[in-house]
Amino acid sequence: MSKLNVENVSVTFDDKKIIENISLELKDGEIVSLLGVSGAGKTTLFNVIAGLVTPETGKVYLEGEDITGKTGKVSYMLQKDLMLPFKTIVDNVSLPLVVRGEKKKQARETASKYFEEFGLKGCEKMYPDQLSGGMRQRAAFLRTYLFSDNVALLDEPFSALDTITKSDMHKWYLNVMEQIKLSTVFITHDIDEAIKLSDRIYIMTGKPGKITKEIIVNTPKPRDKAFALSDEFVAYKREIMEYLEKNI
Repeated sequence: MSKLNVENVSVTFDDKKIIENISLELKDGEIVSLLGVSGAGKTTLFNVIAGLVTPETGKVYLEGEDITGKTGKVSYMLQKDLMLPFKTIVDNVSLPLVVRGEKKKQARETASKYFEEFGLKGCEKMYPDQLSGGMRQRAAFLRTYLFSDNVALLDEPFSALDTITKSDMHKWYLNVMEQIKLSTVFITHDIDEAIKLSDRIYIMTGKPGKITKEIIVNTPKPRDKAFALSDEFVAYKREIMEYLEKNI
């Protein structure tokens, strides 16, 4: 079942076409990655899906509803966690609920129910500077989920983490996603990350940016660390790298 559909979207800024005739589908509970070099228009496409940019042509549909140019329909998580330093973690996480009109007390109670599931139990009254980078990203992801449990857009959320922390976050992320089944579109420059996390990978190339290839990752989830050393993983990586070398 389709959760999100982007149909024939093009965007032009200052007479320069940024993305052209892009279509993609996100199915219920699926993780789809957008993989490509800087400048291919991935973030512009995210802004269109989020309703922050109205496309020159094309439409965005959420469960069949036209949401083109409408904000607040999907959640959006950026590279930086954007935690407010003067608020506790529970108040940071529950902020979307407060913005939607919930009383602070009720919003805190609602958010607190998810802290154990997201690996944050015991952090409710701590402040952002008391948490590691990985824990802050967990909190940011929970905040994103509370904004909308429908569709999430994640813009390189793990890119600032060191290699070991990123690997741990990938394992944690896949485990959480198995539980909450949040339909997700994920921007990354990291080929390994895209293969580890995705059900499908869209590759964006060119200027203006276009989706020029789709790769289906058939390996069942959850995927353990051994997957990254498997022949299957190496085959996916070789296919992507060879394609990018020919098309950049």
